[in-house]
Amino acid sequence: MTDMPDSPLDRLWAEYSLVFRDFDDLTLARWCSQTLSQLEGRAWRLSHPLLGAFRLGTQVAHERQIWLKRLATLPAAFPEAPCCRAPLLPLFTRDVMESGLVCQHCSGTAVEFGDLPRELQAAIKEWADAYAPVHAVAHWDDRQRKGVRNYDQAYEDAAEEAEELLAQAGQEILPRLITLYPAVVWEDQDECLEVRPEDIQT
Repeated sequence: MTDMPDSPLDRLWAEYSLVFRDFDDLTLARWCSQTLSQLEGRAWRLSHPLLGAFRLGTQVAHERQIWLKRLATLPAAFPEAPCCRAPLLPLFTRDVMESGLVCQHCSGTAVEFGDLPRELQAAIKEWADAYAPVHAVAHWDDRQRKGVRNYDQAYEDAAEEAEELLAQAGQEILPRLITLYPAVVWEDQDECLEVRPEDIQT
């Protein structure tokens, strides 16, 4: 992290990552590999504390190209991600149609949307098409806001609908993804609509 993070939250996460920067390469490789093995077989919320620690560790590992050095034995179930050759741990986000499944290591596209099974593409597209206009309420311009009687109420309604749609993704889409990958992560919040992980009931 050569650039100074902008927000207080970014600075806090940068502080949290210092513990991993103190690890030597071998220790970091072993920690990442052992933690990854504990993730296998489940769909994880992005907000889960274990995922937060793992993301910090693997970001440092990615900067040092730890995965390419093969300093530790990787869990056998995890194939290489085509984007950076780290173990494949895909993230499902609301931008899945444009970004595909995102790599937890380099933040690139780990799995293109078009590479998913066709029947799963259809289910995800239906979900994404429903989510997009709900999320868009948070980004309405002045003309759009003035076009409704009460924008604050429209915003609240959109937040509630986003909670339901995110829960739906966790209940219906993630179980199908976990049949394709050894572990998957899903974005369980929408900061623009102030939807927090604790608001999502699955």
